[in-house]
Amino acid sequence: MPDVNSPYQPGTPCWVDLMVTDQQAALDFYCGLFGWEGEVGLPETGGYAVCTLNGKPVAGIAAASSPEDGPTRPTLWTTYLATSDADATEKRIADNGGSVVMPGVDVLTLGRMSLAADPTGAVFGLWQARDFLGAQVVNEAGAFIWSELNSSDPDAAALFYANVVGITRAPVDGEDGYFALQVDKRTVAGMQGLDKMPPGTPSHWLTYFAVDDTDSTIQALIRAGGNVLRPPFDMTAGRMAVVQDPQGGKFAIITPSSTESR
Repeated sequence: MPDVNSPYQPGTPCWVDLMVTDQQAALDFYCGLFGWEGEVGLPETGGYAVCTLNGKPVAGIAAASSPEDGPTRPTLWTTYLATSDADATEKRIADNGGSVVMPGVDVLTLGRMSLAADPTGAVFGLWQARDFLGAQVVNEAGAFIWSELNSSDPDAAALFYANVVGITRAPVDGEDGYFALQVDKRTVAGMQGLDKMPPGTPSHWLTYFAVDDTDSTIQALIRAGGNVLRPPFDMTAGRMAVVQDPQGGKFAIITPSSTESR
């Protein structure tokens, strides 16, 4: 079922959000592309916009702030992993060669969040849910369906996530070099190396959104000013493409051959 009404198991991707320079332009783009509803949020949450699909939270879009002595944060989608204790998880991150990019902060009574990077440089978030579980609709058209870790060192990354959040990896039959990331033997994400990507590609988590028709969504994306990084192609899980929004945010879309709840 695509609706989520109970807490995510620790280690499971539970939320995705976008940091972007022009928040309103991003809201217009994604709401038009995926059928979301969303608006700039309350001042006490920094204007953070919780976008909804059929009235249920599906993803966040936030304005990227610029430190006084540094550059604007890059436009990117971040995958958040569920945790029961963000502060304890941050300590394990540091103890296992990762780094805490933004220490834990309480978001009203909704939960506690932080940002970190694994030893290969891939940035991810942590979400300790309180009043807000995370995405309440997944695996259906317009919703988050998959997270994929693309790593310069899959072995090091696998060891890190196992020690930090209890994620284990398993080979995927018929997919050489691709691994399933599992929580208690249940697949929650994927992982692969960077050998098939352009030289210089950094380690990163890639967010996938489900769509009814990949090809028609590509046409709509182009009309809205987006770019196609990898044109639609068929693979085991469905028909997918890797794309970019008008401000440079990279993500994937897929018309899945089948779905299952997180």
